[in-house]
Amino acid sequence: MKLISILTSIILFSSLMLPIYAQENSFIKEYLERLENSKKYLILVAETMPEDKYNFKATTESMSFAENLMHIGWAMDWHSQSLMGEREARDWNIDEELKVANKSKKEMIDKISETFDKTITFITNFDPNRLKVRLDYFGADRTKRQILLLLADHITHHRGQMLVYLRLNGLKPPRYVLYQ
Repeated sequence: MKLISILTSIILFSSLMLPIYAQENSFIKEYLERLENSKKYLILVAETMPEDKYNFKATTESMSFAENLMHIGWAMDWHSQSLMGEREARDWNIDEELKVANKSKKEMIDKISETFDKTITFITNFDPNRLKVRLDYFGADRTKRQILLLLADHITHHRGQMLVYLRLNGLKPPRYVLYQ
């Protein structure tokens, strides 16, 4: 009788937890689809701007087109690898990998593509059960799920600035594709 009670408890508990795990896992799958589409669209935006306009700024206080592009890469790296993955953060003052530095347009596009791929691999292998883990995010208490959503917003924000820079230079941005 005791064995039946234990087995019943295990089955009941498992049946309650499975839908929660499935929801978390489908969030990861949907997020990865969005990130893949975002990568494709951002690269189209980066390819549209001529290399001689990569230093364009809307105002003197603004980041340049190139700085926005590399800033997206820096943020992806920090949010996924450091904040969510617990790797030590890059030192902004000395690490040049995700800065504009003396990179060509092609080198920046290659670097942003590589950074997207690393982020996609990280999230693909991320344990969905850890999405509920809470972190201090600039003084705000956030789950890792929220961190991923903030990262998507951040990419969209800076890509939007880049789209405006294209228009300010008389260039037509690539056609927007849904689910970015």
